[in-house]
Amino acid sequence: MNIKPEFTDDLILQEIGDRLSRARLEQNLTQAELAKAAGVSKRTLERLESGEASTQLTTFVRISRALGLLERFDLLVPKPVASPVEQLRLQRRKRKRASGTRVEKHRDKKWTWAK
Repeated sequence: MNIKPEFTDDLILQEIGDRLSRARLEQNLTQAELAKAAGVSKRTLERLESGEASTQLTTFVRISRALGLLERFDLLVPKPVASPVEQLRLQRRKRKRASGTRVEKHRDKKWTWAK
């Protein structure tokens, strides 16, 4: 089922839990194995998969990492893209070549007035 804006929070949590459960089963992991890999308790994972209660976001991130799902977070909150005008400004600022190191000449000599 696709998550829609009109769904209640409880329904969304249940759907997320179902998806995590299916991902775990596809990888042939028990709840205990996934909980250990994620560094959370088995009970916390059970509650998350059942949609019973919301958990901390860090718990969700840990479980997603253990399942190899972190790269999908880019779909959840995409990185903002600069406008075309801003992209042109950024290109102008890019260095095209190195300036090299500057060597100061005659640094050893003591300065005197020219005669």
